[in-house]
Amino acid sequence: MALGTKLNGTLRRFIERQPVFFVATAAPTGRVNLSPKGADTLRILGDTRLRWLNLSGSGNETAGHLRLANRITLMFCAFEGDALILRVYGRADILHPRDVGWDAAAADFPSMAGSRQIFDVTIDSVQTSCGTGVPLMAYQGQRAGEELLPYYEEIGPEGVDAYWRKKNTETIDGFPTGLFEEP
Repeated sequence: MALGTKLNGTLRRFIERQPVFFVATAAPTGRVNLSPKGADTLRILGDTRLRWLNLSGSGNETAGHLRLANRITLMFCAFEGDALILRVYGRADILHPRDVGWDAAAADFPSMAGSRQIFDVTIDSVQTSCGTGVPLMAYQGQRAGEELLPYYEEIGPEGVDAYWRKKNTETIDGFPTGLFEEP
């Protein structure tokens, strides 16, 4: 196991090859959240900074947790090739579509219906471990383009807004996510 304070070239290339990553957050009380993420939603901005575009989903735990305890872990696993697990620890600023700076930050990503937040992660430390317990699995493709994105395209901006109001304003533990709060 190796611990460092920033991403080096090898780790950056490893992240860029991964079709899935995992995000973990926790408020001071309540449940710990761990979510898989995919699609073309992650950008490396430097050795100590990542940006992740969060698409709409059935919950909004990450945003609610970060408002209460600004700490986040992203984990990347090699499911093909050499074994490796990389954990990126840090804190994140949350940017919503209504916020100044959204358009500039969102320009780094393809336009995707239902884009809900951008998390700008400042890295405190990185950790690698062997990953030999992670199974080998073949990547077949992303589901987002077949199911998730067409759904949000079909319901349109008003439907996305209604969906967010119904499912994304609070975490499962009742913490506000800030989705509709004015800056």
